[in-house]
Amino acid sequence: MKIAHLILVHKDPAQLARLLDKLSHPDADIYVHIDRKTPVEEFVKVCKRPNVYMIKNRIKVHWGSYSIVQATLNGFKQILSAKKGYGYINLLSVSDYPIKSTAEIHDFFNKHPDKIWMEYLTEESDWWQKIKTRVTKYHLTDYNFKGSYTLSTLLNKFFPDRTAPDNLEFVGRSQWLTVTEEAARYVIYYLQENPKVEKFFKLTWGADEVIIQTILYNSHLKDKIVNNNLRYTDWSEDKDSPKVLTMADAPKLRISPHLFARKFDMAIDKEILDFLDTVTASKPAAK
Repeated sequence: MKIAHLILVHKDPAQLARLLDKLSHPDADIYVHIDRKTPVEEFVKVCKRPNVYMIKNRIKVHWGSYSIVQATLNGFKQILSAKKGYGYINLLSVSDYPIKSTAEIHDFFNKHPDKIWMEYLTEESDWWQKIKTRVTKYHLTDYNFKGSYTLSTLLNKFFPDRTAPDNLEFVGRSQWLTVTEEAARYVIYYLQENPKVEKFFKLTWGADEVIIQTILYNSHLKDKIVNNNLRYTDWSEDKDSPKVLTMADAPKLRISPHLFARKFDMAIDKEILDFLDTVTASKPAAK
């Protein structure tokens, strides 16, 4: 089974180079979206590797805005247009890193074909109750103009709460997921056929943690969803972003059943990546 890794990048060419080398496999192609705000020259050099392709339609990505969704969709479109018949499209960031060997990762996907691996919580969850104003209120994060904050304040003061378009049942949590080509194609098709849904999510804060999950959860592909995104993430600091993993987390990473972990930062702790390279280097695929 061939896998397409799609990596969203906004910094750290050295860390990207390391991730590209780690993911290298005869049955893997790697597609890299470089934030259009980021000088691209160093990344062009890094991406000059076999089976590594840069996403041509780059987006200026802003945290919390729809732009990160658009960058992901642009990646999906380029991957699908390659017509290579990928078994999975695996969405990563430059801050992610495998915690299993490449052989183990490919063996896992070969043994579990035709699934959608994503983490989601429903509207009844505590998490959703905490963040529901992301969708019920108006957010102009994707619209960069003077007075946008004042306008959003006025919209939320004088207009009623927004409700789900197309009778969708919201789910969400982590944006990082692994989907089939069928699932990626469905998401693109659905948004093209339902422009009001795209418009709704463009006025949502943090749409990347909700939109793809919600579309797939409400689709004919729901039975293929596994509520597991195969990523180890530590939210123990109770911040908007997960904890940066260091050598203090090595024991947990070593025994984790997940395939990947996030997030890492070589500027904070390079040793943890050296450790992971060591413990995964000699692990073959399970027989």
